[in-house]
Amino acid sequence: MKVGILRETKNPPDRRVPLTPPQIIALEEMYPYIQFIVQPSDYRCYSDEEYEYLDIPLKEDLSDCDILLGVKEVDSRTLIPGKVYLFFAHVGKKQPHNRNMFREMAKNRITLIDYEYLTTEDGQRIVAFGRWAGIVGAYNALRARGIRTNRFSLKPAYQCHDLDEMWAGLRLIELKPGLKILITGTGRVAKGAMETLLNCNIVEVSPDEYLRQEFDIPVVCRIGPEHYTRPKFKDHFSFSHFVKNPGKYESAFLPYTRVTDILIAAHYWDPGSPVFFTREDMKKPEFRISVIADISCDINGPIPSTLRATTISDPFYGYNPELEIEEPAFLRPENITVMAIDNLPGELPRDASHDFGNQLMKQTVHDLFLGMTSPLLERATILKGGILTDRFSYLGDYL
Repeated sequence: MKVGILRETKNPPDRRVPLTPPQIIALEEMYPYIQFIVQPSDYRCYSDEEYEYLDIPLKEDLSDCDILLGVKEVDSRTLIPGKVYLFFAHVGKKQPHNRNMFREMAKNRITLIDYEYLTTEDGQRIVAFGRWAGIVGAYNALRARGIRTNRFSLKPAYQCHDLDEMWAGLRLIELKPGLKILITGTGRVAKGAMETLLNCNIVEVSPDEYLRQEFDIPVVCRIGPEHYTRPKFKDHFSFSHFVKNPGKYESAFLPYTRVTDILIAAHYWDPGSPVFFTREDMKKPEFRISVIADISCDINGPIPSTLRATTISDPFYGYNPELEIEEPAFLRPENITVMAIDNLPGELPRDASHDFGNQLMKQTVHDLFLGMTSPLLERATILKGGILTDRFSYLGDYL
């Protein structure tokens, strides 16, 4: 069996890889009947030379490979008919910008396995970059704060060699006493954001302490939906009820807007859920938030200042709450600085790739290399030979 490592073709290109050179060697030792072939790339975080050094062959044409592994969406012009592809397809929510790619995959009788849907039986994802999105998103939030206040300077995360260098720079900064940082969410992304903040000695406090007290040190608070929503017609919050009936809940977020300096949005948001706050709320003098790092990046979602996704090379813009428009970043002190990069792990591609590859090796490749018939892979298979699987039949009107 031959397995190809795709060159990333999304624009702008992503520098991450699904497997690092040492991981490929380890897999070939574990499965002697597997041969890996790598498509050359000028912008991959691991250079062609690093693969060649370990005698991993480079080849432009991957048409003789059985399985093709990538990270992000694939340019439809590069699709090879009849192959098995694994990557983050971003089609499960009928994303308009990926519809053409999805249709071409069906036309070309491709089998599509989406990393996002590699889950345990109870729905827990087993491979993800979410932790890294949180780690880098929180760093960018602090970087924006430094630029706004001229109090300190942090270089972009992508200019750091690795996570250790990024965190080392963070430990040198001095944050304003009493600074309050709020993280929304309880999953991988939120935990990653908390990792970054705790590594620069910011102290975590409870939601009650956060809302009621002022501090002489920088603090962070992490809240879940039981804190930022409340039931419209019930006396108490029930997570299972909230998940099934998000429309029966209303926002309880406004008190946090009056005491927060930096908001790091790391939650999962359902379109049926209440928004956190409105544009009118952002115009009020008591609205204190000056930096919003929207890692979740839900455009037209719970945070109205998230007008678009930003990029690694141009991460920030200013939101003018009075005019309700985007302006250049840091143009006016009364504007709110927004960071909404939608591929944050790409700023630390070597660390993120190593972590992701380890997850693949532990959780997925055994099933993948032994016939692709496991329940794990079936749950993540969107197209099989170009035909929608039963689990994803709801995408019929998307094709």
